[in-house]
Amino acid sequence: MKFYSLIIGLLLAGSCLAQGLQVGDLAPDFELQNIDGSMVSLDNYEGANGYIIIFTCNHCPFAVMYEDRINALYDKYNSLGYQIIAINPNDPEVKPQDSFVNMQIRAKEKGFQFPYIIDDKQEVYPQFGATKTPHIYLLDQYKVVRYIGAIDDSARDETAVEEKYLENAIEALRHGILPRPSVTKAIGCSIKTKS
Repeated sequence: MKFYSLIIGLLLAGSCLAQGLQVGDLAPDFELQNIDGSMVSLDNYEGANGYIIIFTCNHCPFAVMYEDRINALYDKYNSLGYQIIAINPNDPEVKPQDSFVNMQIRAKEKGFQFPYIIDDKQEVYPQFGATKTPHIYLLDQYKVVRYIGAIDDSARDETAVEEKYLENAIEALRHGILPRPSVTKAIGCSIKTKS
């Protein structure tokens, strides 16, 4: 009987991995190269109050439209213990604009003060379940996923934003409550792979 329970448990775990993370799941750690050459993992930021994981890139117009808003989020929340980590999941052979060198150039142009790391083996974004750029995963201090989706409800026009999903989710965590909504639809470009 224990054998069958073990098999069912493994199948369920595999199913969860295939679908990516859900709200309430513990996020896997990773170790990816930052634009400054250092290696970045969640463990680098022990003691953080939360982690804002943003799958993004250089080439996608939606990702570009959000760059200034991401910088503003950093300015507002980094000092409160919320660490932004931007991850480029795209294959640069498919989208040369998303090469490591171009990431360095773009980060300098935009003044990114947060890590901008490359998922060069394209192993991390499937674990999370990211499908778009940008795609957000907000983790609490224990690295448990508390929000997945979009930054806000108006990618194309910041002045038309009526609901700041990510900011509202962070504020909920800061006040010890679970974000609502906890999932929204990520709007952006599909992640680019060789296949």
